[in-house]
Amino acid sequence: MPNRWKPNVTVAAIIERDGKFMLIEENTADGLCLNNPAGHLDPGESPMAACAREVLEETAYDFTPTGLVGVYLNRFTRTRTGHDITYLRFAFCGTLGQHHPDQPLDEGIVGPVWMTLEELRASTERHRSPLVLQCIEDYLAGQRHPVDLIHTDASVLTHPHARNMEGTP
Repeated sequence: MPNRWKPNVTVAAIIERDGKFMLIEENTADGLCLNNPAGHLDPGESPMAACAREVLEETAYDFTPTGLVGVYLNRFTRTRTGHDITYLRFAFCGTLGQHHPDQPLDEGIVGPVWMTLEELRASTERHRSPLVLQCIEDYLAGQRHPVDLIHTDASVLTHPHARNMEGTP
């Protein structure tokens, strides 16, 4: 079956501080969008490690996932190519750590912004996907699961492409 369907696996961080949520402004093919700090699961890493790496790459902050908010499926057609894409997203809440002001941000990332729930709800046309608000709404509803609900077999971490928590081979 050469054309077997496989969703793209992504991770996202739900970060709240003083009633505001950290989002990322990023330049996309559709213009300047808002997203949770998020990205793709790379070979050789657990979803929790991927989430910590993505937060660092997009915000220059350390992040420790402490709870699984939910697992989400989203499907859309890519504007530029017309490709039908499905994402499987693991959304985590956790602890925001040290800021690294000299850390360069990923290409296309303008930087983090803090928004209230009301501001988020008023800006849905700028959200990268409907999951941006859905994950935050679920977080606010108290939806939490232990991170050990996700088991990453040692074979993933011992593969030649494996990364440790810091993202290095």
